[in-house]
Amino acid sequence: MRKGFLALSPLLVFIALYLVTSIIARDFYKVPITVAFMTSSVYAILTTRGKLRQRVNVFSRGAGTPEMMLMIWIFILAGAFANTAKMMGSIDATVNLTLSLLPSQMLLAGLFLAACFISLSIGTSVGTIVALTPIAAGIALQTGATTALLTAVVVGGSFFGDNLSFISDTTIISTQTQGCLPSDKFRVNSFIVAPAALVILAVYIAMGQGITIPTSIPSVDFWKVVPYLAVLITAVFGLNVMAVLVLGIVLSGIIGLCNGSFGIYGWFQSMGDGILSMSELIIITLMAGGLLEIIKHNGGIDFIIRLMTRHINGKRGAEFSIAALVSIVNVCTANNTVAIITVGGIARKIGERFALDPRKCASLLDTFSCFTQGLIPYGAQMLMAAGLAQLNPIAILPYLYYPLAIGIAAAAAIVLRYPKRYS
Repeated sequence: MRKGFLALSPLLVFIALYLVTSIIARDFYKVPITVAFMTSSVYAILTTRGKLRQRVNVFSRGAGTPEMMLMIWIFILAGAFANTAKMMGSIDATVNLTLSLLPSQMLLAGLFLAACFISLSIGTSVGTIVALTPIAAGIALQTGATTALLTAVVVGGSFFGDNLSFISDTTIISTQTQGCLPSDKFRVNSFIVAPAALVILAVYIAMGQGITIPTSIPSVDFWKVVPYLAVLITAVFGLNVMAVLVLGIVLSGIIGLCNGSFGIYGWFQSMGDGILSMSELIIITLMAGGLLEIIKHNGGIDFIIRLMTRHINGKRGAEFSIAALVSIVNVCTANNTVAIITVGGIARKIGERFALDPRKCASLLDTFSCFTQGLIPYGAQMLMAAGLAQLNPIAILPYLYYPLAIGIAAAAAIVLRYPKRYS
């Protein structure tokens, strides 16, 4: 027991140093998140057994996994595209087009529906956030709405598809580990999250009544909208997110060169500035990966799993244990896909022991992992959205209605044995 808590203590150090201190100071900018990760990472290395070089190697292995490197590549390309598009005038043009097409009361709801549709089509929350966050931040600037609110609308909608899409990695892994079909899991999942999505849509329609669109919207230069249209369309058709971003960079550069927004060296400079704007995000990602690898190496994940499966009574208890397992492991790994992979086999054993429907188990694994991933400030989605909108991730948290709603809906589905057919 003591060893298990010691293994998890680096995460507790991070929470205490960043969240608790910031709450006491009533300012989430008082303690830079990079400093909190650095301190907890140093503590994690110091409290791990073995030679110093070996401990550092464990940390480096976690920081340098293929998944982490892929994430960093996406951050770099997203920064280059976002700043190039901004310097070329693409963001302003896209925002003006959006404002001219949507009535003011439908801005929030329209943005949420767009995020839901794109994420459902491409099966990834990160790709949706990359495509829509700069537009959301631009709309906020033009309308006077809170940037954190509009960014949260995009983040929430992005998890709709991450949770439901047939091609989402969380759907594929949750159904494979539980031995059921994606179509069956989609059916169960829809019963659980569709009511939550409709409620949040109604909330956004109501909240949108207070947003006022500027009366004089500048005329739209449609050529400047092309890079974002290309990004959205290719994303919907399932093109790899890195290829989507490279296409966006090239189109923004060519159009910017043609209309005189910048010269060739100005284009290079805008890409460089955009990449540098992601530097804090990249540092956080590397340190978080290393920290979580040390926690796993010291047995922190195994400890959680053993602790959560000791006392299970009845079907509700079994379903809640699956939900708690995937949520806690998600907090420790900051990756909903990895969390499902980690506990998927155990969830299946729990399901077989208590005669749970595998389709319901797969749905709970996916929904609770998305619920948790959508609310942790150091998850890839939150970091990406915060980086593109130039916000502190904590500033977005109070407005994340949809991830919270699907967590409540999934918990209610366990308590109420809903849907009856799959419970």
